[in-house]
Amino acid sequence: MSLNLINTRILSSTFEYFEPSSVEEAIDILGRYKEHAAVLAGGTDLLVRMKQKRIEPKYLVNIKRIAKLKTIEQNSDLLRIGATATMLEIQRNKFVKENFLGLHEAIASIGSVQIRNMGTLGGNLCRASPAGDSPPPLLVLGAKVKLLDSMGSRILPVEEFIKGPGKTVIKPGEILAEIQVPTQPHGTGMSFLKIKRAGMDLAKINAAALLTLEDNVVQSCRIALGSVAPTAIRVRKAEESLNGVKATDEMLGEAAQTASEEVRPYAESHRHRRSTAQYRIDVSRVLVRRALELARDRSSGRR
Repeated sequence: MSLNLINTRILSSTFEYFEPSSVEEAIDILGRYKEHAAVLAGGTDLLVRMKQKRIEPKYLVNIKRIAKLKTIEQNSDLLRIGATATMLEIQRNKFVKENFLGLHEAIASIGSVQIRNMGTLGGNLCRASPAGDSPPPLLVLGAKVKLLDSMGSRILPVEEFIKGPGKTVIKPGEILAEIQVPTQPHGTGMSFLKIKRAGMDLAKINAAALLTLEDNVVQSCRIALGSVAPTAIRVRKAEESLNGVKATDEMLGEAAQTASEEVRPYAESHRHRRSTAQYRIDVSRVLVRRALELARDRSSGRR
């Protein structure tokens, strides 16, 4: 096996290291070195890829010491999660668990306690893995990201932020500052479910569902799936099939079938595959149905 594919403890390439104390300083450094610089937040993915020589930045910019990027703040309308807030901090946040249970469940399913103690939500989004656990719940919540550079800021939906496997819209010299999650109306239930091979493995398939009900009639429905396409996706035909109808087992099952017809799994020869395309099509139907049933029950307080 090539040494480059082995996760050694050695960073064999040389680089210049920066540890800015403010967002402005970080942006200045990134603006200077642009595509030659890499941002270090938790390092749980970046450092592994550097050890394997999959990426060899000439400049490493550690943003973990910037207090402004670590905050988790909320008001009546919006939850703001700093890009370097760790997974464990988000998992343990009482407001997140009480108001965004599906996001809490997704975060809690990632890796081990050690990984969650280092890994960040911003880093997980920037990695842009098709099997990532944070994108599906953020998609159904209508979350947005705030990006900063020397010219100012821009805010865009998470759905537009991730462009493909390992690809985002971040430009050289730009930094992800925060994730913005709108609070949901009364009567909303949310869930996140995941199937994986082993305890800390990436998802073979994952799903998030959000239902807002009034007298068991669906006022709003959002469903997102991961590991079934080049990026996490919303299954909009399935969502539309539930709007304005009663959330019966039969209707949820029909929506799940529609969702399974919308997925676009990788070809089976893809080097990162953890299951066949047909398996993910079949399982997506089951997982979406269970996620919808759980979201429905939570919206009415039955679970």
